[in-house]
Amino acid sequence: QVQLVESGGGLVQAGGSLRLSCAVSGRPLSRYGLGWFRQAPGKARDFVAAISWSGGNTGYADSVKGRFTISRDNAKNTVYLQMNTLKPEDTAVYYCAAEDRNYYNSRSYVYFRRWNDYDYWGQGTQVTVSS
Repeated sequence: QVQLVESGGGLVQAGGSLRLSCAVSGRPLSRYGLGWFRQAPGKARDFVAAISWSGGNTGYADSVKGRFTISRDNAKNTVYLQMNTLKPEDTAVYYCAAEDRNYYNSRSYVYFRRWNDYDYWGQGTQVTVSS
């Protein structure tokens, strides 16, 4: 079983930066594709960013492209989301998620954008951006 624990959320002014971390335990991180999603009150859970299990491919929602960067450190069993130039509309609970279907299917550069393609989830961390 895989456990994911997010950290790094908080309150920041518009234009500021935060770095979210997601510590993964239970199994080697290297076999998991990872995604970040967010959910604002009363809204659906939206895709933010993802990275393939190989680390060779990443993808972003249009709303965060050029501002957010996803990365992974397999040695530390941690995935990161660097968020720059934050906007009030980035306010949400941020979740990290993991899947290993692409690893077992040898699809090195595939990542998922749909939340229901992920099997493991963290508890979320709140990000609040004030204007």
